[in-house]
Amino acid sequence: MPLPRIASESGRAAVASVRDGSADRNQTATAVRFILQEFVRLAPGKSVEVRVPPHGAVQIVEGLGHTRGTPPNVIELDAETLVALAVGDEAWDAAINRGVVRASGTRASLAELVPLSALRE
Repeated sequence: MPLPRIASESGRAAVASVRDGSADRNQTATAVRFILQEFVRLAPGKSVEVRVPPHGAVQIVEGLGHTRGTPPNVIELDAETLVALAVGDEAWDAAINRGVVRASGTRASLAELVPLSALRE
């Protein structure tokens, strides 16, 4: 069963809390899930899995999907890095170079999705 949709106002407020360092665990989870929800909206599909442990994971990007085992295209990162990418505080290539994003597979990139227009100031 899909999680309830996070309203834009709630999602943006949670992202702002993570960004300024005042977020608690619930606000961090809301921020992550809001960003992942936006990825699904912008790039529906099942060929790339984005994981932000322990807060959430989604499959996005059109193409061949997977149904069992580890998918061929996986992106894993922490909540703070996800927020930084989503708001434009960090560029995709910079996060990869710093080693804070683990991306495997030829399609494992968020470069075309971040920063999110829903979060630009």
